[in-house]
Amino acid sequence: MTRYLLAMVLLLGCSPLSTVEVEESKTSRDASKVAKPIPPPTPQAVDDAIERGVDFLLKVQNKNGSWGSAHNTKDLNIYAPVPGAHHAFRTAVSAMCLSALIEVDSDREDVLQSIQRGEQWMFAYLPRLRRANPVAIYNVWGHAYSVQALVRMYHRLPNDIGRREEIRTLLEQQIDLLDRYESVDGGWGYYDFRVGSKKPASSSTSFVTAAVLIGLREAEQMGVRAPPRILKRAIDSIHRQQKNDFTYLYGEYMKWRPMYSINRPGGSLGRSQACNAALRAWGDEKITDEVLKTWLNRLFDRHGWLDMGRKRPIPHESWFAVAGYFFYFGHYYAGLCIEQLPEADREKFQDKLAGVLLRLQEKDGSWWDYPLYNYHQQYGTAFSLMTLLRCRKPPAAPDPAN
Repeated sequence: MTRYLLAMVLLLGCSPLSTVEVEESKTSRDASKVAKPIPPPTPQAVDDAIERGVDFLLKVQNKNGSWGSAHNTKDLNIYAPVPGAHHAFRTAVSAMCLSALIEVDSDREDVLQSIQRGEQWMFAYLPRLRRANPVAIYNVWGHAYSVQALVRMYHRLPNDIGRREEIRTLLEQQIDLLDRYESVDGGWGYYDFRVGSKKPASSSTSFVTAAVLIGLREAEQMGVRAPPRILKRAIDSIHRQQKNDFTYLYGEYMKWRPMYSINRPGGSLGRSQACNAALRAWGDEKITDEVLKTWLNRLFDRHGWLDMGRKRPIPHESWFAVAGYFFYFGHYYAGLCIEQLPEADREKFQDKLAGVLLRLQEKDGSWWDYPLYNYHQQYGTAFSLMTLLRCRKPPAAPDPAN
């Protein structure tokens, strides 16, 4: 287990191939080198893909209402001390699947039953989530995505006052735990290799902090506010990792190596979408419509850098040290960026985003990008469903002449 952890650390410390650096530099200078256009998918094709994705989530839901398990291991498994790491993975993935099914807003009886079972699991198990050990702080992912799921649960049945109060209590608890597991430097990371202290001395990572901030913004909009102290520290953390072109460092520990491959535009394609969306949600005026559109265009024009990492079994082994699990993560937050644009600017990005996801849906209706025990199809499908929902266009206005 130790050698696997060491291997992961070394993967982020090795030098990139010089040809990668040259290719990125050439692509940066030549705007004509863009991906081939993808024909816009029809609304029916998007709806059919969503339906197949929903069917997959219903089929793989655990008997207790959760999603995911510690099965399906491979020769090189991500560091996951038992049982706490898998508690965190299962909670995060279950929260994401639940959020996706609620967002779909289906009136199918089997979907409603699945949501109810998932909510019951959340009520029972969410209060127990803690870090696995002083090093592995994967529970932060569970708290972040549970906040988003709880917000959606709160709005689902507005007339059930008792249920709403229970959800608010759970939400306040999750925010308190995010406060407890915040890095001493501000923001959140998922490893503490420094000390292993009660208050983590972890190096905050830009994309984890962004994911947390998105959830906290949604919670605030329903009336549950995180302490201003941790909000400011988290935003400051992302600002410290922000480069002039809105590329973001992988983590604060990379500040002395800003031009290392993973910190260059090709390595930041997934992170930039999340960080831009989070900062924009919290009112950062530097994240203009132009910044969002620039990075959405980069996502599609240089899509191959993310795609080459998809389904590779070792984290960060691909070009620009991209890990497979950034693929659907990055596309989900691209969907949030599209939502933040004026409606007139959304359509071309929605078409491109839907086109990417539709061609990658598996035969069983799932999506996945990185083999992670038995969690990857579940989280990949949840991310993709929530992304495709943001690619739906409003119905055309009726013709006044008719």
